[in-house]
This record gives sequence, structure tokens and C-alpha cells, in this order.
Amino acid sequence: MTATPPPPHSPFPPDLADARARAGTAIRDLGHALVGHEATIEEIDALSTDLERWTGRFAARTVRDRVIERPTGDWGPPPPDGEEMFSFDERPVSGRSSPYGLDLRVVRDGEEIVGRLTLGAAHEGAPGLSLGGIVSALFHDAFGCLLTLKGQPAFTGELTIRYEQGVPLHVPLECRVRMSGHERRKIYMTGELTSRADDGSIITHTSARAMFITIDPELFRSRPQP
Repeated sequence: MTATPPPPHSPFPPDLADARARAGTAIRDLGHALVGHEATIEEIDALSTDLERWTGRFAARTVRDRVIERPTGDWGPPPPDGEEMFSFDERPVSGRSSPYGLDLRVVRDGEEIVGRLTLGAAHEGAPGLSLGGIVSALFHDAFGCLLTLKGQPAFTGELTIRYEQGVPLHVPLECRVRMSGHERRKIYMTGELTSRADDGSIITHTSARAMFITIDPELFRSRPQP
């Protein structure tokens, strides 16, 4: 897998950011390998022992605080047209270091956002198809990336997913989203998740629409209250 460069505003030195990204990739790949392949009880028990040991070791270290690490926010300025977009490395869906990520590459295409990915064994719901919640998370992240083009922080108000047909595993996918309207504090967005058939035609698997509520950027610089 091709390494993705770190965000320009990462709180870590490049070598440490790359090390964390490598670990995130390894954890994601491990999940697909474990779900998608046979293993013996002895092998699984040995893996569990190693993982539990490392979990205890990391859990004893200093707790990270995103507000302190990134006091100016998580996104830099919008990239030029055609360039890849980056958020904070632990962003759950598209972050390089996220253990739950989808290995999503996000690119600006004019006033649209395009996310390219291939789903694997750990994303399976119905046999051979992605779990619907994975697709929902994908759109949620893509819509969030779209806000960067306008430089406007916002929180999710509504997210509606229409599953046109099953989303296949192990097939290159493209998630394309755009803004469709703006009313006072409400931002409206639409998008589609597609793949290409053998004859080159586009297959639409899922469509989505969302409404986000704009907020004061200072809310992202303060710790949420319980």
C-alpha cells in the first residue's frame, strides 16, 4: 500500500507521525486478515496475548488531548483543485492512523470532494457486501471533508442514506459529494457511491443527502462538556 503523507498541521514530528500511520495501517490490515482467513486456536491465542500486552502498555502512558494538540483546529486551508486533502491522522474514517479507517483517499475535484477506496473482509455485512453502517460512516466523513472547501465548521443535523444496491467488497469505489444549498445556518449536501462495471459503465450503489448546522469555530477549540 502506498504511504500517505502526513497532514501539514500534524502535532507530531514527521517520523513519529509516519510511525503512528504505519501502526494504524498494520492494525487495519490485521483486521482484514483475521476476518478473511482461517487460523488455528494457537495462532489466535498468541495474537491475543501480544495485543493485550501492547494494549496495557499504551494504556499506561499519558493520555492525549486533541484540543491541546491542535488549538487552531484540525484542517488546514483547502487544497488546490486536484490535490489530496488531509485531516487529523486519527480521523475515524479517513485518518492515516485510525485503527477503524477505510484507507480512504480524499481529493478535491472543483467544488466537489471525491473519496476513493476499496472495502475489505472486515467491512462485510451480507455475504460479499459491505455493512450498511460502513457506507453511512463513509458518507459522513466525506460530507465533513466538503465543509473544508468553504472554511465553515458545522455539526451534523441529518444524514439520509438510500441503498440502491449492495456495495461490493474488494472492488474500487468512488464516493463523490457536493453542496446543494445553503439556508441561514443550514448547509445541504448530496452524494453518490459508485463503481465501474466491466464495460466501463458507472454503477450507483448508494446515494446520500445531509444537512449540517454551521457553528462558531471556537467550539472546535474548546473541550465538549459532558
